[in-house]
Amino acid sequence: MGVSLNLLVEVVLMVATRTRRRSRSRATQLVHKPRGVIHPRVQRVGPEHFGIVSVDPAKARSKWMLCDFYGNVLIAPTALDHNRPALDAAIAQVRQALATHDLQEVIVAIERSGRYHHVVRQAFAAADFETRIVHPFATKQFRQPSDPGNKTDDTDLCALHRAAVNGFALVEAPLDEPWRTLQLLTRHRRDLVHKTSALCCQIREHLEAAYPGYAACFADFWGSDLALRLVRHFTSAAALLDAGLPGLAAHLRRQRVRFQRATLDAVLAWAAQAAPAEATAVCHRRLALDLDDDRQRKIQEIRGLEREIAALLVQTPYVLLLSFPGIHVVSAADCAGEMGPMSHYASARTITGRAGLYPCRYQSDQVDRADGPLVRCANRRLRAVILLIADNLIKCNQHFRALAARWRTQGKDPRCTHVKIALRFCRIAYQIVAGKQGFRHPSMQQRSYILDKLNAFHRDHATPMAQTLADLQAAIGQRPPGAYPREAQPLVEELQRIEQGRRRGPQLLGDILPIVLARLGVAPLQFQESGVDDPT
Repeated sequence: MGVSLNLLVEVVLMVATRTRRRSRSRATQLVHKPRGVIHPRVQRVGPEHFGIVSVDPAKARSKWMLCDFYGNVLIAPTALDHNRPALDAAIAQVRQALATHDLQEVIVAIERSGRYHHVVRQAFAAADFETRIVHPFATKQFRQPSDPGNKTDDTDLCALHRAAVNGFALVEAPLDEPWRTLQLLTRHRRDLVHKTSALCCQIREHLEAAYPGYAACFADFWGSDLALRLVRHFTSAAALLDAGLPGLAAHLRRQRVRFQRATLDAVLAWAAQAAPAEATAVCHRRLALDLDDDRQRKIQEIRGLEREIAALLVQTPYVLLLSFPGIHVVSAADCAGEMGPMSHYASARTITGRAGLYPCRYQSDQVDRADGPLVRCANRRLRAVILLIADNLIKCNQHFRALAARWRTQGKDPRCTHVKIALRFCRIAYQIVAGKQGFRHPSMQQRSYILDKLNAFHRDHATPMAQTLADLQAAIGQRPPGAYPREAQPLVEELQRIEQGRRRGPQLLGDILPIVLARLGVAPLQFQESGVDDPT
């Protein structure tokens, strides 16, 4: 027994020693960025046999040069037009230099420059060269010590080379076509939303000039169907007053617009006491209506984009985020478009690090201030999406709403509250998307149903039933089979409401719900009215 106990102690000590050694080796960090390290490869082939192509892109043409690791210029700085013959000639020149100077490995370091660097990057990547991206901040910092006050294409190329040698030419994880399409569509939708908001502000300004105080008659001016319809037909407050309640009601009935008498009474009360309009009220009214036409077109385009985005979202594991109370289709799609495949992230801290969700730190000797603002150099689009989701969670998720209220009573800065909730969301989202399964957390006590949210989304967007069915079936493929019975519950209840006639509106949904339930493995429902055994 003693021998066994001693043996057990030795084994425990051995495992603990190995664990400590392993933790030390993992804790050891390089000075260079992990995605920019090239020194092991340089040591393997030799510095004189390792080449670096530096490219400084511009709008119509770029400039490039080839040096070895030591900085010896093998191909002098050369202009490169952005066309197929020039790109092919540059690639052939690099291949010839590889054979001439016995370069066994080569990387292409390209400075990020809006969209101008993509032409050169795609050309060299298609030719099987390893392309890396250098941030303009790195170029600037490596240029200024050597050439202060002097910025030229040649000095930028030298700075690019020094940045690549020191590990600041970074490898970017590639995105497949569906991910890039999702990213572009979500960004385009956000751009349209911002433009629509600007149009709303302009319309309100023109209406205040032509109809002073009219917008205050409506609790939700932009959500009201009759607010601008009255403006289109009645040219002034006096015209509204002359029409009276019968005239306004008759006009809205002809337009098939639902209304409440209290709203019309409020409009007439305003018209009786309205302030005089500006002298250019006719022009202001015309401009407001023209801008509203543009707003309506953008709203329709946004709704169409959202349907496309939903079709792409259900092909990714990010659709599982719909089970998170407070996250809907658009928020999940924004998150998926900016994050990309979750396989690109080693942990949730990698996500928050890329988004820059940590404060600036200043430390020197005994001075250590780590409570500054968020770091400036980050993926701003990803940060904006995560913080927007955090804002939605504070408003719509009971757990995070209670947390935010408690921190508010403790005197915490609201900005700190938003960041803390954003960090927690990133940890939960990583577990859900990377694990492709449900996740137990206090914020998900009142869990949402993915298929139910998708169904409501498509019903609100008047999506054709064929696309609705395709999206629901694709979302089923992202769920683990063990979750099928829970996902079927709200769909069964919806189908029962349709069959019992308790749901208004088109009943085409009743044709696809049995198909979705069959895919979930739910037994076919029996309908006594029709007498059909299999509704599919």
